[in-house]
Amino acid sequence: MMQARTLVTAGLFLALSGAAAFAQAPTPLGEPTRDWAAFTHSSGGGKVCFALTRPKVMAPSDRNHGEVFFFVSTRKAEGVANEPSFQVGYPLKEGTPAVVDVDGKTFNMFTKGDGAWVENAATEQQLIAAMRAGRKMVIKAQSARGTGTSYEFSLAGVSAAIDMAARGCR
Repeated sequence: MMQARTLVTAGLFLALSGAAAFAQAPTPLGEPTRDWAAFTHSSGGGKVCFALTRPKVMAPSDRNHGEVFFFVSTRKAEGVANEPSFQVGYPLKEGTPAVVDVDGKTFNMFTKGDGAWVENAATEQQLIAAMRAGRKMVIKAQSARGTGTSYEFSLAGVSAAIDMAARGCR
């Protein structure tokens, strides 16, 4: 129940913050699926559906990481399905990839501002497949100030949340 409230709060936070360009508050797509939740919203660019989660562990623990999320987004009007992305509450060092490790399989994400996306779009679905089959995902990144950071995410419920988001944008 606490995780469900956290994920719903995260979705609402994104709608109300400058972190994402939402025209209205996102609508939950059913109940959260363990450590993940799915939402939809409509904006000027059309309907967007996404699964999201927050990290279980953030390091270093003595830093202010701000709001940190991992998303899997579908934007039907743009022809985008299951696009993974990572967002933090501080600027990331551009030119230095964020490295995603899912149970030993690694993927690079390019950084821009406070976000990161898979460098090679052809590997996006490989990352999604690894997440669906995996148990834990760790992302290591570097802040614009040069601080190394690490985030551990649970993958419990990721498949159900991604599927729920995909159905929401059919």
